[in-house]
Amino acid sequence: MKKTYKIEVDCANCANKMEEAAKKTAGVKDAAVNFMTLKMSVEFVDGSDPQLVMQDVLKNCKKVESDCEIFL
Repeated sequence: MKKTYKIEVDCANCANKMEEAAKKTAGVKDAAVNFMTLKMSVEFVDGSDPQLVMQDVLKNCKKVESDCEIFL
């Protein structure tokens, strides 16, 4: 399953950090952040709960970029 989320991030470098943090989150098969459109696309591992996984993605993104936001 693949979903797209609106994000709030200040710079392209920060967006890249968020993308890498999302990719390392359990339950995420792949992730991509587009700084120009302020969107994050996340492909989930089969059988995972997207809502629970995205809560972990947000926590991991906040570790590398404390003022980022993902609108779930």
